[in-house]
Amino acid sequence: MMDFPLKPVDHRVLLPVMMILNGVSLATAINLVVSLDPEDKITSKRGSALTLLGFIYFMSLSEILNMTALYTGLGHRYRNKFRLNSGDVLDITNKFVSAVQAAFSCVTGAIVCLWSCTRDFMRTSHYMSEAYAWFGAAYFFYDIWSMYIVHLKMYSKRRPFKNGSTLLSSGDGASVKKPDTSFLAYCKHEPVILMHHLFIGGFGFLVIVYLRGDLGDCTFGFVYLMELSTPFVSARGILSRLKLKSSRLYLINGLLMLATFFVCRVISLPYVCYLYSKVIGSSYIDAVKSLPTGCKISISILLLPQLYWFYLMCSGALKMLLPSSAALSAGDAKRRS
Repeated sequence: MMDFPLKPVDHRVLLPVMMILNGVSLATAINLVVSLDPEDKITSKRGSALTLLGFIYFMSLSEILNMTALYTGLGHRYRNKFRLNSGDVLDITNKFVSAVQAAFSCVTGAIVCLWSCTRDFMRTSHYMSEAYAWFGAAYFFYDIWSMYIVHLKMYSKRRPFKNGSTLLSSGDGASVKKPDTSFLAYCKHEPVILMHHLFIGGFGFLVIVYLRGDLGDCTFGFVYLMELSTPFVSARGILSRLKLKSSRLYLINGLLMLATFFVCRVISLPYVCYLYSKVIGSSYIDAVKSLPTGCKISISILLLPQLYWFYLMCSGALKMLLPSSAALSAGDAKRRS
C-alpha cells in the first residue's frame, strides 16, 4: 500500500495501470477455474497462481480507491465535503475492500451450499471451496498490513516536534510518552482481529485445502456465508467516518448488521451441527460430542470471537437506541454527586 505523496502526473499514469492490473487479475483467476468440473480438485500450481492473483487484485483495488480519493478532483470534493483526512480515506478504503471480499466469499458459499449440501452432506465437494480458499487467503494477510497502515496514519495526525517526537497530552497538561507504532505494538493492540485473520487465512486454508481428506465441503459453504454480515459492518464504519452516525441510514444499516451477524455468524455453525446430527441420525448433543477434538476446538475458535463482537454490537445498538436513558442516568449521577 502506497504511503507517500504522488505528483499529479504520477496518479494519472498509475491509476489506469492499477485498473488494468485489477481487471486482468480477476479475469485470469476466473479463467483458471471456470472450465473445471464441479468436483475437480485445485492443484497446488493452480492454487498458488490464484493466491498471487488474489494479492494483486486486493492490493490494486485498494490503491485504485486510495488514489481516486486522494489525488483526483472527485476525491478532493468528497474529502472536503465530509472533512476527511488521509487516515480516514485509508480506513474507508480498507472497509470497502473488506466488503468486496465478503461479496466474493458469499458467492462462493452460496455455490458450495447449493451444490454440496443438497447432495451428500459428508462427501460431496465443489471446486469453488478450494479455489476461493487459495484466492481469498491473500486478502486476510493483505488486510493485516492494511489495518496496520491505517493505524499508523491515525497516529501521524499528531503535531510533531522539530526533533521528530510527537506532542501528546494526558489531559491535565502533562506530556506523556509517545505511543509505540511498531507492527508488534499494533498486534498487541488488536489481538482478536489479528488472531481471527491468521486463523482464517492460515489454519482455515489448510483445513479446506489439505486437512479435510475426502470429507465434503458443505460446512465450509456455511463458513463462507458468515461473511454476509461484513458489508454491513464495513458500511457502519464508513458512515461513522463520514460523520453520519445520526442519520436514518446508519440506524437501518445497524439493524441489518445485527440481523445478518446473528444469523450468519452466531447461529450458522450450531445450525451446521444440527444438520450433521440429522445426517448421522443422532441427538444434537451426541452429534457434537462425536465430532473430533480438533473439529470442536476449531468451531470454538471460530465462534467465540463472533459472540464477543456480537455482544459489542448489541451494546452499541442499545446506546444508540436508548440515548435518553443513558442521559437520564448520567443526570441522576451528577445530581447525586
